[in-house]
This record gives sequence, structure tokens and C-alpha cells, in this order.
Amino acid sequence: MTQSPTEPRSRWSPWRVHGDGRSIRPGDVVHPDERLSWPRTVGVGVQHVVAMFGATFTVPLITGFPPATTLFFSGLGTLLFLLITGNRLPSYLGSSFAFIAPVLAAKAGGDIGPALGGILVAGAALALVGVVVQLAGARWIDALMPPVVTGAIVALIGLNLAPVAWDGGGNGGVRAQPLIAVVTLVAILLATVLFRGFLARLSILLGVVVGWVLAALLGQLDPKAVTGLKEADWFGLPVFHTPSFSFRAVVLVIPVVLVLIAENAGHVKAVAAMTGRNLDKDMGRAFLGDGIATVLAGSGGGSGTTTYAENIGVMAATRVYSTAAYWVAGVAAVLLGLSPKFGALILTVPAGVLGGATTALYGLIAVLGARIWIENRVDFHDPVNLMTAAVAVIIGAANYTLTAGDLSFNGIALGTGAALVIYHGMRLIARLRGTTPETRRGPEPEL
Repeated sequence: MTQSPTEPRSRWSPWRVHGDGRSIRPGDVVHPDERLSWPRTVGVGVQHVVAMFGATFTVPLITGFPPATTLFFSGLGTLLFLLITGNRLPSYLGSSFAFIAPVLAAKAGGDIGPALGGILVAGAALALVGVVVQLAGARWIDALMPPVVTGAIVALIGLNLAPVAWDGGGNGGVRAQPLIAVVTLVAILLATVLFRGFLARLSILLGVVVGWVLAALLGQLDPKAVTGLKEADWFGLPVFHTPSFSFRAVVLVIPVVLVLIAENAGHVKAVAAMTGRNLDKDMGRAFLGDGIATVLAGSGGGSGTTTYAENIGVMAATRVYSTAAYWVAGVAAVLLGLSPKFGALILTVPAGVLGGATTALYGLIAVLGARIWIENRVDFHDPVNLMTAAVAVIIGAANYTLTAGDLSFNGIALGTGAALVIYHGMRLIARLRGTTPETRRGPEPEL
């Protein structure tokens, strides 16, 4: 991987300018400690906002949490995450879908207080895991989650989100507005290859704008959303809520920590694969940053956060991994959370536009899982590796769900658990029986 010459870092800035700040040479990437010119950095940051807001708003709309409050805390949590990770790990912290089922169960009586208490405790637990990992090192993470496992987790997260692109979590998506979704997706694809330089790297944002304009011309914007946009104030504080604590709610929400660990670890591994840098030393800081952000959100009425897969897709498309762009996105989210007018504007984006954009983004996430396998030369002649990836990906893609009383585990949690159990279980048995790949090759499936 080649890299353009960069200017020395200013004493007032944690980022050095990549090359001339205007373009990225073929094969280059903009690393976390680099940035483009500020206008271009702002453009990438806005694209990150566009990528995250669909899912970030979807979670509170499903759970009944105030959307503006969730947006505010997601932006604030992102800024805290960047500070805690020392600007070395580009990530946006948006609403975690893993919280939806347990939060709905925890607030069955309509009061979101106990659910917020559960979110707060889950965030504290994740932060504690981060402290342990930072002190003990991340080698045990490598042993626990080798490339075949992390690749499977990243891939199954992308595939698990595929139905959300289709039906928007029940709110529309491609299914509701297929023409607008297709035009949005085609605009993204064409912008990627028709334009040169920076415009090509704003393909997702351009596609969303094209889709929105088409929907407006066809009269397919939601009338209630348009009315809400006209009536909304330009400035105003979000609605805050105080958490309360119950053992039942904590028990319902605390298993989400396992999913957050997998998502954060998968995010770190994915960024490391894309940038060519070893980021394991920042794994504990990632857990700690997301944990504290989740505690903060639970303390004020926001949804629990996680490192966002959607924004991995944006980085894969742009090859810009600058944390400066995430500072722009975080500040923009905080400001949007303080502006009911901008929040209402976000709500006017049609489901078909989001469906078309997320079709590309979620697909990029799934393919990144395969990229982890390829770049780490995972041997799929090894039946242990083969079965680990095969079973985990199908569980995630089909969104297998296990319900035990009030507890519910979805495809991401079960697929992650399956990858870990299958890999380590089969590896242990193979070693004890002397049937490891060094002594016996497993049969390859016929295609």
C-alpha cells in the first residue's frame, strides 16, 4: 500500500495534511492521523452523518425513545470516543440495534426509566471490560477471535442488516419505494465511476440527494414529515429522561455487552485491515470509549451506542479514515440534536432513499468480512475454519432468534457465539483426536 507524502503535523492540530489535501492517489488511503483540506474533510464528515442517521433514528423510533435526544448523545458519545482512543480509531457511535429487543421488554409498562437503567449498567460493564483489556493486553482477544472468527462476525453483521435495507425495520425501505431506492443506488454507483477525485468519494451523499430530490418531484415525501419540518423550531434542547433501576431490566439488557464486544472488536479489526495498521493496542480503549458513551446515553434518555457498521462502509468507499472527519460528524450530530428543524429535515428522507443507500453500505460491510479472511490468508481447506464461517454467517444472515422467557438473542449475538464456540470447540476436539489439518485434510464442498 503506497502513501502520498504528507505535510508535517501542525503544533495546533493532531492531523497532518495528506498530500496536497485535495486528492488521493490510486492505492493511497488517508490515515487516522491525516486529513484532507478542511472543506473536503467537512464533506466526508457530512457523508458520515448521512450514513448513520437512518439507523440511529430507526432505533429510537422503534423503542419509543426521543430521536433528537438519541442523536445528541450519539454525537457527544462519538466525541468522547475519539478523545479516549487518542484520535487513533475512526468510528461513529450510533444507536445499537442489539438493544432493541431487551429495551422493548424492559419498558413493557411504557416507562423508559428502567430500560435506561439497564443501558447504563450495560455501558458500565463494557467500560470495565475495556479497562481489563487495556491493562492485560489484547493478545487474548487474538486468541479468542482469530481472523476466521472476526471475518465471520464482520460479514454476518452486514448480512444481518440486509433485511433492514429491504424493509427499513418495518418502516419501508426498498420494499416501500422500489423506484426511488433503485435510482438512489444507481446514482451512488454512477457517481463512483463517473466522477474523478473527491466527488467520487462523496457518492453516497450524492446518491441520497438525488433520491431525495426525485421523491420530492414525485410527491413521495411523507406529508407529516414535511409539515413537521415547516413547524419545527430552529433551536431547542432535546428531551432528557432520568434512568431508574430494576433487577429485571438489568438482566434483560446486560447480555447486549457480548454483542457490543464483538461489534467493537470487529470494527477495530476491519479498520486495521483497511488501513494496514495494527490497532490491537487500542482495543481496550475502544471498549472503554463505547462503554462510557453508552453510560452517558443511558443517563439522559438516549439509546445505547456501538461502533457503527454503516460508517465502515463509508470509509471503505472513500478510503478516508481521518478521525478529523469523525469530529465533524460528531459536532454535526450534537448541533442537529439541538435543532428540531434539522432533526425534522432528517425525518423527511424517504424510506426508499435509505433503502438504496444502505443496500450498498451493508453489502460493503459483508464484503469487508471476506477481505479480512483474504488478507489474513485464512485456510478454508481446514474444516474447522470452513465450518466456523459457514454456520456463523448463515445464523447471522437468517437472523436466528432465541427467546428464553423475557430474554431474546438475535442473529448477531447467536452468530457471534456460534463462531466462538464452533471454532474453539472443534479445534480442541481435533487436537485431542489428532485430526487437525496437519494430519488430515477435511473434504472440500463441491460447487
